[in-house]
Amino acid sequence: MPVIESEEHKALRAAVAALGRRYGRDYLTNAVSSGRHPTELWAEAAELGYLGVNLPEEYGGGGGGISELSIVLEELGAAGCPLLMLVVSPAICGTVIARFGTEEQKREWLPALSDGTRTMAFGITEPDAGSNSHRITTTARRDADTGDWLLTGRKVFVSGVDTADATLIVGRTGTVSAAGGRTGNLKPCLFIVPRDTEGFQRHAIDMELNASERQFELVLDDVRLPAGALVGGGPSHASGSGGEDAGLLQLFAGLNPERIMGAAFAIGMGRYALARAVEYARERTVWKVPIGAHQAIAHPLAQAHIELEMARLMMQKAAHLCDAGDDIGAGEAANMAKYAAGEACVKAVDQAVHTLGGNGLTREYGLASLITAARVSRIAPVSREMILNYVSHQTLGLPKSY
Repeated sequence: MPVIESEEHKALRAAVAALGRRYGRDYLTNAVSSGRHPTELWAEAAELGYLGVNLPEEYGGGGGGISELSIVLEELGAAGCPLLMLVVSPAICGTVIARFGTEEQKREWLPALSDGTRTMAFGITEPDAGSNSHRITTTARRDADTGDWLLTGRKVFVSGVDTADATLIVGRTGTVSAAGGRTGNLKPCLFIVPRDTEGFQRHAIDMELNASERQFELVLDDVRLPAGALVGGGPSHASGSGGEDAGLLQLFAGLNPERIMGAAFAIGMGRYALARAVEYARERTVWKVPIGAHQAIAHPLAQAHIELEMARLMMQKAAHLCDAGDDIGAGEAANMAKYAAGEACVKAVDQAVHTLGGNGLTREYGLASLITAARVSRIAPVSREMILNYVSHQTLGLPKSY
């Protein structure tokens, strides 16, 4: 893994930063307040090839990896206009389909995900499962007569379903009892569910979070899907034969990019807040010198910068391992990166608001809204406590507490 960023990556970073500056925080804030999506930024990012930079060239992508896509998201975030659907559509769903999809699925989805004309959401979290993916009760069964799949279950906190052309739903083919308990072995499976499929219902969740992408609860009531909706279309999903189920590999292939991109989102947000605070501290003079000359102001900002830089290094390591196909190594690094970035982001935003004092809570400076947004980086897509659990028993070899 190179410690110093390549010239290609530096050029990509500079180009995306320039795009972000043309739009900026005011653009995104106006989009949120008017209830619309940042379609202009999404379209221009697509035109410049940034949305599909991680997807294979033969399907219209840039031929790069999560390393490149994380740069795109981080720099847009540092400019104040991050695109949340970058985490979901090209990173999670695009990666899964590129690695495990059938040729038909790749031809149908990857070019459209690359050029931004179609997007895909991702549904894994359930009301009664939370962080315990082994309690997922969304199940799929085969129709013996038609070969179709019938999918039933519920999902919550699914981003962008109202605009996404389809949702990649994580289910299982194990048997579930009437009481909701698992009676068979967990057999993960991923299905592509088009937005307007009969029986596929969505309900917006009322969130105290300012974002263009709304959160939804999904209800799937015997949603009938063709056999081709199963990602990869392999028989191991149903039979469980041949060793580890392919769906589990597909799931981890999507979750590693999710955590890496979550880290990129947090780092970009933290950088934006820190830059605003540094600018203010250089100019704001209360006594004889700018407030940034005082160590009580300067040192916390310097600490925030250091922690964001360290989080970025771990994110880059995770992205490198992910792109190299080391799913196990990437899993550990991606969790650590997401943890470090979430902590660094929260601290940077808090210190930025504190640096501005009362001004930090005004709409004019636009930092107060980041307090809630930064908190999300500690919670989603996986809580910091679950990451600590992962590191304690997977990395350190300590016994499980659950």
